[in-house]
Amino acid sequence: MFRNNYDNDTITFSPQGRIFQIEYASEAVKQGSVTVGLCSKTHVVLVALKRNAEDLSSYQKKIIAIDTHLGLALAGLASDARVLSNFMKRQALASKMTYGRPIPIERIVDHIGDRAQTNTQNYSNRPYGVGLLVAGVDDTGPHLFEFQPSGMTQAMAACAIGARSQMARTYLERNLEKFAECGREELVAHGLRALKESLSQDKELTVENASVGVVGVGEGKVEGKKRKMEAFRLYDGEEMGPLLEKALEGGSKPEGEGGEGQGDSMDTS
Repeated sequence: MFRNNYDNDTITFSPQGRIFQIEYASEAVKQGSVTVGLCSKTHVVLVALKRNAEDLSSYQKKIIAIDTHLGLALAGLASDARVLSNFMKRQALASKMTYGRPIPIERIVDHIGDRAQTNTQNYSNRPYGVGLLVAGVDDTGPHLFEFQPSGMTQAMAACAIGARSQMARTYLERNLEKFAECGREELVAHGLRALKESLSQDKELTVENASVGVVGVGEGKVEGKKRKMEAFRLYDGEEMGPLLEKALEGGSKPEGEGGEGQGDSMDTS
């Protein structure tokens, strides 16, 4: 992985115009377990595959609630994700204390993008080795954003990141036109089926290794000029049982062959 004298810091460009430290951080994201996000007109769903370092350890937490209207899923270094999630929680709290309202989703995503990009301009810092899918609802509706270690952020209709995520992306691309009109349960089912596509044939989704986060607006419910918000809800452990049963019953014949397995890494999740 050593690239002569061009990968010692984040402020030196190679002759080809590349910053290798950022590329290494992106590799950490690719080694994390797969995470999927989907967005409809009313809801945003995050679905994550959890990983344990060894049989005796617990599964790593992959979805984090930031505020009642906002949450994220991670792929990569969990410690870096914890730093960024704590920063986001402070920003969300500051917005409520200063302006008396939840922070807009695009604004908080811009904040973490700026924070990550600043690390590429200082010799003493390194990029965050984590990718995030940020899901939330504000006055303009549901939103899904992808965050990359370079500091780039972009709005997405559906997205998958992490190890072996190509098969999940293929499923999302094939079914993209259906997502906009999906309700809460349908969107969760699509997310779990996309996650299943990334597994090898000898692995299955279980209540231990899968988790789901959902946030949205109430369908047809209006309070004044604003639609009623459904707070961010994390499904984990035994709560995953009914969701998995519904999703896998309706998608027992996958649209793509999930021939790829999970990548192994002790430092990423």
